[in-house]
Order: sequence, then C-alpha cells, then structure tokens
Amino acid sequence: MLDTVAVPLWLAVAGTLLALWAFYEHALMPMLRWMVMHPANQVIDEVGKRLRIGIRPFQRTRRQALIHRLITDPKVQQAAEQFARQNNVPVLTAMQIVERYARETVPAFNAYLYFRTGYWVGKHVAQLLYRVRLGYVDAENLSRVEPESTVVFVMNHRSNMDYVLASYLAADQTALSYAVGEWARIWPLSALIRSMGAYFVRRDSKNELYRRVLESYIVMATEAGVPQAVFPEGGLTRDGRMREPRLGAIDYMMRGFRVDGERDLVFVPLGINYDRVLEDRTLLRSIDPEARRRGRIGALGTTLKFAFRNFWLMVRSQWHRFGYACVNFGAPVSMRAYCREHNLDFHKLPPERRKREMAALGKHLMESVGRIVPVLPVPLIATVFVHHGDKAISEMELKG
Repeated sequence: MLDTVAVPLWLAVAGTLLALWAFYEHALMPMLRWMVMHPANQVIDEVGKRLRIGIRPFQRTRRQALIHRLITDPKVQQAAEQFARQNNVPVLTAMQIVERYARETVPAFNAYLYFRTGYWVGKHVAQLLYRVRLGYVDAENLSRVEPESTVVFVMNHRSNMDYVLASYLAADQTALSYAVGEWARIWPLSALIRSMGAYFVRRDSKNELYRRVLESYIVMATEAGVPQAVFPEGGLTRDGRMREPRLGAIDYMMRGFRVDGERDLVFVPLGINYDRVLEDRTLLRSIDPEARRRGRIGALGTTLKFAFRNFWLMVRSQWHRFGYACVNFGAPVSMRAYCREHNLDFHKLPPERRKREMAALGKHLMESVGRIVPVLPVPLIATVFVHHGDKAISEMELKG
C-alpha cells in the first residue's frame, strides 16, 4: 500500500498557479505569437517583391521594444522630469504617465491584416459606395524618388473615407501609417487600427508632456523611413475649400530629417474628391445654429435615418452609389532639394525664423495639393448653378 503525502491547500494552489503561468508563458504565448507572426512574415516576403517602398524594419519591430525606446528617449525623460517639478509629483509618477501615452501612440503593424484583410475590406467598401477612379499620377517624378526615402503623402480632407480610399489605391506602392484622431480609440476598433499601422493623436491637446511623446514617436518613424500620410487641415472641410493647415505633424517630421542624412524626406501631394461625401448632412448641421442646438442626439438620429433609408433602397434594388471618388497623385517635393534651393537647415534656424519657414513650407505643400484636387461631375455642375444660375453656357465655357 502506497503512502500518501498530505499537501497544504495553499501549497497546492500556489503550485497550480505556477504551472498555469509556465504553460501560458512557455507554451500558449509562443504558439499564439507564431500564429500571428507567421502569416504576417509570409505576406511581407510576398508583397515585398512588388512594393515600390518596402516595409521598414521599424514596422516589424515588436511593439513593446518601440514603447521602451520611446520611454527612454532623452527628450521624453527630460520632459517627464520637468512635468514632475511643475506638478510637484514624483518622477516615477510622471514616467507612468509617459508610458500610458506611449502605449496609446505606438502602433502594432501586422502585414497580414494590412495587405489581406484591410486591403480587401477597403477595396470592396470603396467600390460599393463609389465609382472609384485613379486620376492623374505624376509617374515620371514619382519614379525618381529613392526607395530608401521617407515618403509622406499630404492630402486634403474631404471625408473619413479618405483613409480607406488612399490606403486602397496606394497599396501597390507601400503600407501607409496614418495619424488617427481620438474617434478611433474605441475598443475593438482601436486594436484593428493599430494593427493597420496607424497611431493615435489627441489633436487639441495642450499637454506638453503628451506632445513631447508624440513628437518623439514621429521623429523615430521619420528617421526609420516609415511611409506616412497626413491631413494638415486637421478636420473635414464643410464646403470643399481647403482649410488653414495645422503643421504640428509636419513640423515633427522635419525634426527627424537631416539635410545631410542618409534618407531624404519626400512629401507627395495627394488630392481627393467625391461627388458626394457620406458626412454631408452632418457637416451641414455643424454650420446650422438650429441644428447645432439638437446636439449629438440629433446628429445620431440623422445618421441612423440616412443609413436606414439607404438600406431600404438596397432591399428594394433602388439604391445607387454616391457618384465618383477620385484620387490624383502630384509631383513629389523633396526636402533635400527644397532646403538646398532655399538655403535652409531647419535644425539650425532660430525659433522665430523656423516658424516662418515652416509656414512657408506648409503653404507650398497645400498649394501643391490644391492644384491636383480632382474635378468631378457633381461639384462642377453645382458650381455652374451657383455662379451662373439660369444663364446658358457653352460646353467650352463649362470645361473652362
């Protein structure tokens, strides 16, 4: 007869917890990591052969390593110490806030989700809603951009469909990293957007510590050559006219660029236009005082009514797409050439002059975007009605 050994309950519980932890750490997590990374690595090998701008090592780096690198950045640590002094809190508390900002900002790019799931969804959603057209492409000048350059697409902001449309049409060139507003920080949408390579931005934040973390991340990504896309207007235009640019992100990118560095920084103007944007009712409500008084509940009601009406039209086979959506790619603007032409080195300029030169650069970029915004049938005819009323005009005048 075997002797039995009595084990105290606390010891049995502790042993079970340790066994579960070992299984999680050494079996479950490696298996999950392999299941996530193996398809992504296969996609990287496949699409890397056809992409004009390849996926950078920075985008393949583990998210936790990027977060650690961001937290230990000397400028971020200096900002944390200053924050601790100003708010009379321990430096450890300030660093915990920095870590929270870093985790909020740093993406977790997954090539499989971007090029398989994201591309498929973007393509079908865009083509379901619009007649998608790729208009003008300055292929000659774009072909001269060095593959190792940091490429940034600068666009006008007409609709939240801009993210989908630009990513879909640029997918044969590169994987874009967007700055996404706080609207997208809702779970589980936030996890999906991070896996697509986007990073979150608190657009109106005045918190100096947060802005330093964001700046350091954008500088890191720019120095590493990560292709990015920015909307300098910051928000959607209500009438199609381009708004005054907000140059915070572009300013941060210029801090990660060196005239004599190994990478050029190239801004590519991208013009987007639609016959009709999905947000037209919401945008019109925002400039109507009476509609604004109804608040978010009224806006939500308008959105649901719009969605239900279109769904009902689909059920009755009477639904039509919202016209054309078109994207034009303009001539790239090389910062290396721009700085040499204007005899500038943004890192050596005094603050006031740097501010003036950044404003001049922003104006130059926005004018480049404005020149290539597509002209589509519905906006064109609407403009004719507004400016000519019932006056007859010829076909040549219409084209003009």
